[in-house]
Amino acid sequence: MFTNPLLRFLLLALIGLSAGSIIAAGVFAFLAIIGVFPRLIGKTKTRSHIMLYETVIVSGGIFGNFWDIYEFPLTQVFSPIAPVLLAIFGVCVGVFVGCLAMSLAETLKALPVISRRIRLSVGLQYLIFSIALGKLAGSLLYFFYGMDG
Repeated sequence: MFTNPLLRFLLLALIGLSAGSIIAAGVFAFLAIIGVFPRLIGKTKTRSHIMLYETVIVSGGIFGNFWDIYEFPLTQVFSPIAPVLLAIFGVCVGVFVGCLAMSLAETLKALPVISRRIRLSVGLQYLIFSIALGKLAGSLLYFFYGMDG
């Protein structure tokens, strides 16, 4: 149907960008619906900076997509401080994933069900903290010992 390579390339680029935009919008909508962003804004008491939050979230998504597609060699550019940047990035991603997991668990009301099932009347925060420590220990073992299969 499309014998012209340029036309075929443009059509595929349009389809790819459209599909990627739809997926990205769905992910951001999911995160907003389960309350990750509103909870972080509420906990930090920075409701006056909502436009800044929106700009940073969208910019992060765009930058992350470009970084994933074009694979910028940032470790070569920032080679002296690459381990520090990697550690900061790892902590930020860990905090985000933890917030995401807790928002999802709270949305699904999983924690009250767990506490009722195991008849836990006090100490729920210790249960949550021990689960987080277990995930941290597992992640560290995975990365330090290269347990990738």
